[in-house]
Amino acid sequence: MKTIQMTLDDELVNAVDKIVKKLKTNRSAFTRHALREALAQSNINRLEDKHKRGYRNKPVNKAEFSVWESEQECGD
Repeated sequence: MKTIQMTLDDELVNAVDKIVKKLKTNRSAFTRHALREALAQSNINRLEDKHKRGYRNKPVNKAEFSVWESEQECGD
């Protein structure tokens, strides 16, 4: 692990201090968790954007999935 120095607003530090006390953890652990969550969300956002661009560049054809319609019919 590396030790880094960060500059944060007083309000943010106070909010973090309150929540870490409730969670019975510390600033470092809380920050590591928050950064991992932010990185994961950033990756999800990137993939969603890529997906949207793909459909924008190659829209779904109306007949593209029609072959599956008969497969989805439920019999009585």
